[in-house]
Amino acid sequence: MTDALHGSPVHDALVERLGSAIVHGEHPAGTRLVTGDLADQSGASRSAAREAVRVLESLGLVEVRRKAGVRVLPPENWSVYAPEVIGWRLSGPERARQLAELSQLRSAVEPLAARLAAGDATPPQRRILMDAVTEMARTEHDANGPDYLGADMLFHKTLLEASGNAMLAALADVVGAVLVGRTAHDLMPHDANPDAVRWHHDVAFAIVSGRADDAAAGMRRIVSEADDAMQRAHGARS
Repeated sequence: MTDALHGSPVHDALVERLGSAIVHGEHPAGTRLVTGDLADQSGASRSAAREAVRVLESLGLVEVRRKAGVRVLPPENWSVYAPEVIGWRLSGPERARQLAELSQLRSAVEPLAARLAAGDATPPQRRILMDAVTEMARTEHDANGPDYLGADMLFHKTLLEASGNAMLAALADVVGAVLVGRTAHDLMPHDANPDAVRWHHDVAFAIVSGRADDAAAGMRRIVSEADDAMQRAHGARS
């Protein structure tokens, strides 16, 4: 078994288990981890355990020092924009806080991106936005399914890229992680809010027709509705 290779099932499972354990507080900041023990506990090779630790180090969850071993770092060191960290926070006791932080970020970023996209979107990007909202409308009664999720992610990714701002475009994976997490953690209804679907359509049309104010206003409605719906769903599940 080539479990030392990045991306192998054993490697990925070990990264997932350790990363979620750290983010969920099972290994508090300052905890010392021994690579050999991690390998023995998981049934992985030591090379796979070392590679998993390197991934966690790249995400700011641990630091590795010569002769001092592996030490768990506090949350302020974490790469909070990494989709992996977002996913682990959404799956643990920090879910409510993570949802609030992500909604605040989206409310600042996506209306601006929509405004800019109304002036800067290329013809192919405009077509992608229209195709995405058409697919969302087609699958709105299976909104917690993969086709709706894929169209929703494509819409928001394209919107950010169409802003013409590379720093906004770089947040596409962050917004995508929010959408994936909403579905994965049963915070997305089976039937989409028809207003939300219509607002996506309105934003796409506003961008295509160059109406910057309307695009920004529509995106503010989308983000606000998503935040309200996720908080209600999270509260009901809690």
